[in-house]
Amino acid sequence: MATTSALGGAPRKVYAMICDAGRLADAYLRPGSSSFLDFLSDHSPELLPGAGGNLAQPTSETLSPHATTIVALAFDGGVVMAGDRRATSGHMIASRDIEKVFAADDYCAIGISGSAGMGVELAKLFTLELEHYEKIEGSPLSLDGKANRLATLLRSHLPLALQGFVVVPMLAGFDLSRGVGRIFSYDPTGGRYEEHEHHGTGSGSVFARGALKKLWRPGLTASDAVRVAIESLFDAADDDAATGGPDPVRRIWPVVATVTAEGYRRVPEDELAEIVEVLVAQRRQGGRQA
Repeated sequence: MATTSALGGAPRKVYAMICDAGRLADAYLRPGSSSFLDFLSDHSPELLPGAGGNLAQPTSETLSPHATTIVALAFDGGVVMAGDRRATSGHMIASRDIEKVFAADDYCAIGISGSAGMGVELAKLFTLELEHYEKIEGSPLSLDGKANRLATLLRSHLPLALQGFVVVPMLAGFDLSRGVGRIFSYDPTGGRYEEHEHHGTGSGSVFARGALKKLWRPGLTASDAVRVAIESLFDAADDDAATGGPDPVRRIWPVVATVTAEGYRRVPEDELAEIVEVLVAQRRQGGRQA
């Protein structure tokens, strides 16, 4: 599970604040909700996105880049989530190696598309929300509970979304009670929808989802699902200028993660490089792996 020290931004500041007397502030000792969002609202509401603090007055330099395509698909025993590495500002490439897929906890992955700055901050806040709940309650949330908490965070972000700083996340995780991988999509107002088999979001998703429909099949193995995810991003990058394809020259590959009963696993870059090499060779020959 992610630790607080690995996180940056406003949520980390709240967890790190200790009063001058050398003991925790009173807000940390009062009984209350197991929601970190509620705690932050009570203790330092100015640090919440859209609450009037430094996150509610973003600069165009920090929030103009947009993250794009995220895909997820289920396989026997889990789920795969993958995201390309490009962020754009208008017609310019703002970043070639941004990361859009994160481990929310041991059994859950979150991917973000839309305003990159707000999306990364939302992913960090969601990670702390899950960690805070587990520390207070002594047990982790169910996957449905995690999906609902993310919807609540999105609704709190609505004022910024109405100003154009839209974040559209996707959640994929392994449901320990059901023993299957599940995928949840969202809209900017916090609407939550469970997707079956596969899904994509972001500017290149229309092309990625077309590829997923052709390539996905029941009974996929984890390695097959990783290959399908990469190929769908390859197709998205072929038609969407805001989606970055694998870059063998710069050695930049998509971020791909699997979530199974063994937990979250980020696929190593050497494995991705081998898959991309085979895929490029097949496309040079005018074919595609079935």
